[in-house]
Amino acid sequence: MPTNPHLGDPVVSPRTGVVAACLLALAIAAFDVAMPGLQFVGLLVAPPFLAAALSTYRSTFVVGTLCFVLGTGLGMLNGAALDPRQVLRLAAILVFTALAAWLSMLGDRTTKRVATLSKLAVVAQQAVLRPLGPRIGGMNVAVRYVSANAEADIGGDLYEALSTPYGTRVLIGDVRGKGLEAVRLASSVLGSYRHVAHERVDLRAIVADLDRAVARSVGYEDFVTACLIEERGGQLTVLNCGHPAPLLLRQGTVIPLEPPSPAPPLGFLPVVRPRVERLEPGDRLLLFTDGLAEARQDGEFFPIRERAWRIAGHGTVEDGLTSLVNALRGWVHGVLDDDIALILLEYTGVERKADAPSAARPTWEWDPISGD
Repeated sequence: MPTNPHLGDPVVSPRTGVVAACLLALAIAAFDVAMPGLQFVGLLVAPPFLAAALSTYRSTFVVGTLCFVLGTGLGMLNGAALDPRQVLRLAAILVFTALAAWLSMLGDRTTKRVATLSKLAVVAQQAVLRPLGPRIGGMNVAVRYVSANAEADIGGDLYEALSTPYGTRVLIGDVRGKGLEAVRLASSVLGSYRHVAHERVDLRAIVADLDRAVARSVGYEDFVTACLIEERGGQLTVLNCGHPAPLLLRQGTVIPLEPPSPAPPLGFLPVVRPRVERLEPGDRLLLFTDGLAEARQDGEFFPIRERAWRIAGHGTVEDGLTSLVNALRGWVHGVLDDDIALILLEYTGVERKADAPSAARPTWEWDPISGD
């Protein structure tokens, strides 16, 4: 059987469905021949419905024709070809074959319509989430977007990394809900961020701008969790609005960068306090959406904090994310409940331009008017 590349679950092909329906019809005929005292011909109405569920309407007609031929042959074999009950059974096979084919045709149309809408949604999402990396500022970067499954609505996970006059700034977020509305809101947030990230000195001003962008675009019950980080001269600043805390991977240890105090998501007027860390060359930062934090196996959550260094702390950042995705799919047996956005950053050292100041300062200590 072919395999769904997103889930790893077996998928029944149309050909397999037709073969299964034909085998069922032959099995019914064999039972009728083996036990002449019992009438199994009436069960030949079932294989067309099996074909309709697993294949196309044309295949359903083929299976129905086979059932009609088998029913006619069994009637002749039993000497009941002209028996009114036998004629009624054959008529039932024809009627139910037509009904099964009609249902299959409706299913085909619905499937094609859903596939078309899904493709359009995926294209829209790809237009919103542009490729990143392999290097931004003084950091190597790799990104993955892991879909829950091929048929599910696309999610509202978002990410962006920019090299700005104030350092490397990275945003990751998750819109409440799924589908095109989630993509629309993600697009609005990313559009605002791509503009203000180059204009605002203070990260808290960026959060305020993004909060207003969300408030203008959604209702009272909608929101966006977000985490914004800035690396400038080896100084890491983290602002978190209701999002899973990034993980700092350093020399075999994993440090969750929890905020000093919790803040609500964007859309709920978050007042955020920054967390500041000093980076060392070789440090890695793993940012992710809650699909990773909530992935579970038999009720047990994926132990990302315990395994982050062992999985993603070696090789290149691309290697690290590949290992993480493989480990995650193995943990959940290929079945994810939510889409996941992953960003892995590696700090390689301070990149200074010829006219750049020798030391960087946190953005909230910077006076945009005096420069002090």
